[in-house]
Amino acid sequence: MSEVPGELKYTKSHEWVRIEADGSVVVGITDHAQDQLGDMVYIEVPEAGTSFAAGDACAVVESVKAASDVYAPIAGEVTEGNDALADSPELVNQDPFGDGWLMKLNPNDSSELDALMDAEAYQSYLESEEH
Repeated sequence: MSEVPGELKYTKSHEWVRIEADGSVVVGITDHAQDQLGDMVYIEVPEAGTSFAAGDACAVVESVKAASDVYAPIAGEVTEGNDALADSPELVNQDPFGDGWLMKLNPNDSSELDALMDAEAYQSYLESEEH
């Protein structure tokens, strides 16, 4: 069973969002997503200053199985991409909710966070996908 930390928000496309004390957010892919994709071999993260609308493709993760787009869970401007993933894409497999984060965003409208799933809703969504 995939790990689903309770303090995070989630999307149906398997991104997670952690809200920081300053109102910015950290974004990554979920444990379920990295498990489905398998061993990561390449990750392209966005550069600081890039802006995205909610739902825009914002990063690319490539594994031994497939390449997949990562989608912006909310609209905002990237303040930092996780450059460590260029040399160590396996961090996403080893620690998807920690060192394997993809980017940090300043939200355009923090109320968009309310539309994301909480951990309980995401867990239910995962269970419904498996049947």
